[in-house]
Amino acid sequence: MACELWTTQLDEEVLVENGCYEEYSSSSSSTSRAAGMNGNGPSKLVDPLEDPVPGLGTYEDFNTIDWVREKSKDRDRHREITKKSRQSTVALLHSVSDAFSGWLLMLLVGLMSGALAGGIDIAAHWLTDMKDGVCLIGFWFNHEHCCWTSNETTFQERDRCPQWQSWGELITGTSEGAFAYVVNYLMYILWALLFSFLAVILVRAFAPYACGSGIPEIKTILSGFIIRGYLGKWTLIIKTITLVLAVSSGLSLGKEGPLVHVACCCANILCHLFTKYRKNEAKRREVLSAAAAVGVSVAFGAPIGGVLFSLEEVSYYFPLKTLWRSFFAALVAAFTLRSINPFGNSRLVLFYVEFHAPWHLVELAPFILLGIFGGLWGALFIRANIAWCKIRKSTRLGHYPVIEVLVVAALTALVAYPNSYTRMSGAELISELFNDCSLLDSSQLCGYKQPANTSETGVGNSLADRPAGEGLYTALWQLALALVFKMMITVITFGMKVPSGLFIPSMAVGAIAGRLLGVGMEQLAYYNHDSFIFKGWCSPGADCITPGLYAMVGAAACLGGVTRMTVSLVVIMFELTGGLEYIVPLMAATMTSKWVADAFGREGIYEAHIRLNGYPFLEPKEEFDHSSLAVDVMRPRRSDPALAVLTQDGMTVGEVEALVESTHYSGFPVVVSPESQRLVGFVLRRDLLISIDNARKRQEGVVSASTVVFTEHALAQAADAPPPLRLRGIMDLSPFTVTDHTPMDITVDIFRKLGLRQCLVTHNGRLLGIITKKDILKHMAQIANRDPDSILFN
Repeated sequence: MACELWTTQLDEEVLVENGCYEEYSSSSSSTSRAAGMNGNGPSKLVDPLEDPVPGLGTYEDFNTIDWVREKSKDRDRHREITKKSRQSTVALLHSVSDAFSGWLLMLLVGLMSGALAGGIDIAAHWLTDMKDGVCLIGFWFNHEHCCWTSNETTFQERDRCPQWQSWGELITGTSEGAFAYVVNYLMYILWALLFSFLAVILVRAFAPYACGSGIPEIKTILSGFIIRGYLGKWTLIIKTITLVLAVSSGLSLGKEGPLVHVACCCANILCHLFTKYRKNEAKRREVLSAAAAVGVSVAFGAPIGGVLFSLEEVSYYFPLKTLWRSFFAALVAAFTLRSINPFGNSRLVLFYVEFHAPWHLVELAPFILLGIFGGLWGALFIRANIAWCKIRKSTRLGHYPVIEVLVVAALTALVAYPNSYTRMSGAELISELFNDCSLLDSSQLCGYKQPANTSETGVGNSLADRPAGEGLYTALWQLALALVFKMMITVITFGMKVPSGLFIPSMAVGAIAGRLLGVGMEQLAYYNHDSFIFKGWCSPGADCITPGLYAMVGAAACLGGVTRMTVSLVVIMFELTGGLEYIVPLMAATMTSKWVADAFGREGIYEAHIRLNGYPFLEPKEEFDHSSLAVDVMRPRRSDPALAVLTQDGMTVGEVEALVESTHYSGFPVVVSPESQRLVGFVLRRDLLISIDNARKRQEGVVSASTVVFTEHALAQAADAPPPLRLRGIMDLSPFTVTDHTPMDITVDIFRKLGLRQCLVTHNGRLLGIITKKDILKHMAQIANRDPDSILFN
């Protein structure tokens, strides 16, 4: 999932310098337009409206956007378009196209994401089967497609046909014997090593950001953080290719999380086609929220669950308009995927269940037991995985990502091949565990003893409960070993330098545990029909217990324990399986899982990786219950240097440049004078530098001795003095302020709900200090007894 950023690839300047203004500034609508500089000399004046300064109002990499300024910019743009639309037909048409552009963008995102997801599914299925053998009538056919046209398949061996040959059969001439088995074993390991090697090499060479699942980074980006290149075209291309290779290698990972990253890359690239989204970071994040819904829609075939996933788990700002567009985009993506039909079964859902036997109230107890298991597993997994990732970051292991991936891939293939349940892909394993046994089913999980009276059948097409046979006992032992293996290998696989999702491995762990419990309950009911637990609802010859249902509930419980999803998870599960009548068991297990996992820590796996990577993310679910005040958190502290400020009319260009060069802050408060410290506004460092540089190039007479003026009217100057540099246009005239006695819980709520970069602290109108987003995160880390310096980025 979320692999840490490759800090070796980053500039050291990206890392945050110790200082008070490292976050960001907010701007009112009056400063939302790019501003220029006016002089009073004989030179040509620069009009801030007619001649905007390039780069003004943009953000540097690893900084957070100013939501207030971006929303103001969009509001001003919309008012301007609406005003012009009343003046001419061309302007009216432009207004209509501007309003329609959002829906057109959603259509394109859905089509592109659906097409890529279909291609990924087909390619991954083909390469996965290539580890086992090859199709003689065409190497591009996977196992299932190769045997579709064969007339020589049987019900007992539906996956065997002469057209498909294993590597052992192809090399030794026979499919039986120890030599053929060894050849198949070696070829399986070699293909796994090749696929994993190609995946990690491509990621490292071309797109370091393509590793992991991407969901922690997507959450951070949607909260307003900027990671340039993370949603770029190279990341999209490499992530798409390496995702296929990583899934095909047999590593314990899934493609569902990375598909959210792929969909967001598609959305970010397509945003550049529309000016409204290209030039506004807040509007772009609305599109990315919808794209996250599209990613889940194409990953699971669950469009409604995808929308709820984006709303519950990923998005930071989710207005009603984004909800509608997310729904539309998820619909288009699901329709596109259905048209491609990658699963070859004309169904959109990934795991279709065919059991419809009713569940009984007594079964809620084992369902809740599965919820407890899922919560315990989720809490254990998060702690173990974070501990392993810390080892990877702090030791020499982190310097050898290629060797790490190859060793884990070799270990996985070596242990997985002898056990048929670990050898198959994660999606295939879950499908097998969800399956209900029928008369013609040849699976080992259906190795029951046939009853003496074969006319005894259960409800509908399902069979009555039967005693377990040797085949089932063998399958249960293999499943128990597979459970231990999956639990251990997923901990070290997740976070490696390859695309890796956590949905399928987590669901596989839960499905195995659920199937084991389900078979146990089934046998208990068969041999104890007359006990008080089963009496009255489970008569002999009836289909009382459905083991596949327990696997489904267990899968939801474990995924909920790891991610802490609730509503969206239940909807995804019933969309995923088509089992509408089992919503109550799913809800019971999911809520139990969340409660149990929250007892050991409120962080899900995504939030844990966000904290591990040091991203400036204020978790909306986390409560702030400390009694500190704004004055306790603000900078400067008592031992710090005085606050670095600009005065509204008393500094020269040279003095301003010297102040900027000697500090690493992202913005500076503007005060009336050093003596009064009465607050006038706030200026962003980037805007200040760009404006001064632009004035030196385009406005005659601007030198280091020129006065920098942030007032509306410049003071009278000597006749021979250089013209002043007027920068009132780039100043935020209404920065957010709190008093020094404002409780921090209110301040934190202000930061969360308004998406602030920084807030100035005043006392009776006099500037005292500044609180940035990073200051709040450091303060919260100190309260939780964590290292405050773990917050790495601006």
